[in-house]
Amino acid sequence: MKTKWNLTLLYKFPTDPRIERDIAEIKNAYEQFAKKYRNKTDYLKNEKGLLRVLTDYEKLIAKVGGGKPLAYFEYSRTLDSTDQKMVSRCNQLHDQLTMASNKILFFELSLGKIEKRLQKKFLHSKKLIRYRYFLQRTFENGEYDLTEQEEQILKLKNLPSHSLWKSGFSRFLNKQTVRFRDKNLPISEAMNKVATLPTEARRKLSGQIMDTFYAVSDFAGSEINAIYIDKKINDELRGFRQPYSATILRYENDQKSILNLVEIVTNNFYISRRFYKLKAKLLDLKHLEYGDEAVSIGKTRKKIEFKKEFNVLQEVFYGADKKYGVILDEMIKNGQIDVFPKTGKAGGAFCSGGVSLPTFVLLNHTGNFRSIMTFAHEMGHAIHKERSKQQSSIYQNATASVGETASKFFETLVFNAIFETLSDREKIIALHDKIQWDISSVFKQVACFNFELELHRRIRETGSLPKEDIALLMNKHMKAYLGPVFKLKEQDGYFFVAWPHIRNFFYVYSYAYGQLISKALHEKYRADAQYIKQIDQFLSAGGSKSPKNIFKEIGVDTTGPNFFKAGLESIKDDIIYLENIAKRMKI
Repeated sequence: MKTKWNLTLLYKFPTDPRIERDIAEIKNAYEQFAKKYRNKTDYLKNEKGLLRVLTDYEKLIAKVGGGKPLAYFEYSRTLDSTDQKMVSRCNQLHDQLTMASNKILFFELSLGKIEKRLQKKFLHSKKLIRYRYFLQRTFENGEYDLTEQEEQILKLKNLPSHSLWKSGFSRFLNKQTVRFRDKNLPISEAMNKVATLPTEARRKLSGQIMDTFYAVSDFAGSEINAIYIDKKINDELRGFRQPYSATILRYENDQKSILNLVEIVTNNFYISRRFYKLKAKLLDLKHLEYGDEAVSIGKTRKKIEFKKEFNVLQEVFYGADKKYGVILDEMIKNGQIDVFPKTGKAGGAFCSGGVSLPTFVLLNHTGNFRSIMTFAHEMGHAIHKERSKQQSSIYQNATASVGETASKFFETLVFNAIFETLSDREKIIALHDKIQWDISSVFKQVACFNFELELHRRIRETGSLPKEDIALLMNKHMKAYLGPVFKLKEQDGYFFVAWPHIRNFFYVYSYAYGQLISKALHEKYRADAQYIKQIDQFLSAGGSKSPKNIFKEIGVDTTGPNFFKAGLESIKDDIIYLENIAKRMKI
């Protein structure tokens, strides 16, 4: 069992001569496509010509893939953010590959500006049916495209105006340590440990972490202001009216539907507040503090070794469909899962992959119950990526909103399997934890969406916002869903320092969206195990259709006015059930 990334799946070492060869091939592929089509416009007016150029474009995307050389150095940097050579190489490659891809910018920009009459014709063409959704997305995005020269500038400036701010602060934060029981813990490990400790130690460590965030908040505050102002500039140039509009368009969702989701969840914050009131009672605490938010009400198991976690996932995945178990086995055998935390390694967890690239999963295993759920979650992403490789190169990458549905589905599969093995008392603890994760995935993420939206608007109105005001804003919106049982300290607002998703503007709604759709899928799967065939249909769809249509085709209509409300009601029902059990058992 390999528990470290085997980056030789990409290249043998940082100076592998294949890297330069691959870079040259990628540059040449872009160059040849540009040379062939830059001075031609006939394909913009007839189906035959458009079919020919789209076929060549599809081949180009398959050839350049997900940028294998850049991926290698980005993964290396993820494992050791202190390695300045890797950081520098990433920046160099990013610049080189951006310049290379800029050579074909003219193509998608030209497609996006095809006159409306012909757009309609091409979308109904039988000859172009393979590319219909790609064209539909290109035409929609074309409404916000700029000139080729302007687009090139925006792509090139993204590195210094956004990416370098993010990666620079991330590296700085990952170097921080917190003193705990005579040890200096990496900040990511310390954050994971908080929820495993008894009340006094938990609150003390949480306070130390917040002190660390405060100590680096000057850098974080400057970073946030810089990238939010950069987004303001981009939005104004493109004509996006709201800070969230670009994200919703990129994730291929309907804006009305997502705003409906945000409004419904916000109007039902009483559900999360009710849960935390119950949580305080179950913990026998008069009030809760920020460090108590994710703590369990007991232990379902002693510390779980990673091998046992792996065996649980293995059994569940093979039980659902052999294909999923095989993917898990192959990934651990090949060294595609990096398991344990260390100083310099990126915190949290994620799954990454791309066209013609192996899929990699990063974990920071701590051995608690949440750890196995995180593993299941990221493997859900991995299975989704692997199954989507059945699609052509232009459709392999699914949107974030669909991706989060996949990860939540597998997370729930694993939870349900473990739940059946627990004692009655452990089931109460596990039910609490399940509700806690639902609250975090839905209510907390929408509270963060609201925080982001106000932060964007405040910065746009005033020009910038000091770190103190950002922290106050964070506490305001966290308090909204946590409720009066929480006593938040001024320092708690500095959690904005470490929340990576607020740098990926409005990504957080995809968690709530994915969780509530996943609940609907599970209801169908629980009623009929054969529904796994429809589940696999959505997992294999990649980005070949809109999220709305991917789910509609397997019997789930996400557009109904009460769809999201039904998911919230199921969370409330779980809370009521837990309340009744607690009363009955006099907990």
